[in-house]
Amino acid sequence: MTTPDAPNSASDAPAKKAPAKDPWDLPDVSGLTVGVLGGTGDQGRGLAYRLARAGQKVIIGSRAAERAQTAARELGGAELGIEGADNAECSRRSDIVIVAVPWDGHAKTLEGLREELGGKLVIDCVNPLGFDKKGAYALRPEEGSAAEQAAALLPDSRVTAAFHHLSAVLLQDPEVEQIDTDVMVLGESRADTDVVQALAARIPGMRGVFAGRLRNAHQVESLVANLISVNRRYKAHAGLRVTDV
Repeated sequence: MTTPDAPNSASDAPAKKAPAKDPWDLPDVSGLTVGVLGGTGDQGRGLAYRLARAGQKVIIGSRAAERAQTAARELGGAELGIEGADNAECSRRSDIVIVAVPWDGHAKTLEGLREELGGKLVIDCVNPLGFDKKGAYALRPEEGSAAEQAAALLPDSRVTAAFHHLSAVLLQDPEVEQIDTDVMVLGESRADTDVVQALAARIPGMRGVFAGRLRNAHQVESLVANLISVNRRYKAHAGLRVTDV
C-alpha cells in the first residue's frame, strides 16, 4: 500500500541534483583577442606584455594610434603577437577589453567607446586613488567604484573587475619568469568571471579567484593604497595570495 506522498513511478521520484561544478574548471581562452585600453601606461604595458608572452593575441589601445603602435613594437610587436591601434579600433577588434586608463580619464574614455564596447567582456582594473604628503588613499566614486562606474557607462557590455593588485614593475620585467599572486575577480555573471579567471591563469604563477559581485569592487580597488604603503616600507613589489582555496 502506498502512502499519499510516496512516489508511484520512477517519474515521481525526486530528481537527483547535478554534481556541483568544479570552480577550477575554467574555459579555454587561448584563442581570444585581448585589447588593453591605456596600454601605453605602465600597468597596461605590463599586462599586454605578460598576456602576449603567454601566447595571447593582444591589441594595445591608445588615444593616438601611433603611440599604441610604438608601444607594441617596444614590447615585441608581431613576434610576440602584439599590435597597436587607437582605442576605438582596439575595442572593436578585441573579444575581451581590459580598461587600464588613469582614473581621471576613466569616465570620459568609456563614454566615448560605448558603441565599440557593446557586447564585449570588459575587465576594469582601474584604482581610484588620491595622493598627498601622507601617501596614497582610496577615493569613493559616486557609483561606488571604478568598476560600477564602468557598468553604468557601458550598459551593453559585460563588465567585470580584476588585475588591480599587480606590480607594473614585475609585469614589465623580462627577467621575471612568473608573477606569484592571486587576482581578485568580480562580476555579475559566473560565466564571465570564469573567463577572466582563465585569462589570469594564462600568466605563469598567477591565479584568478572569484571574489564577489561588482558591488564589492570598492574594497578591492581601495586595497591598492595599502599595498603601496607595504611596498614603500619594505622596498617590495607585494601581491596577494588567498589561502585555503
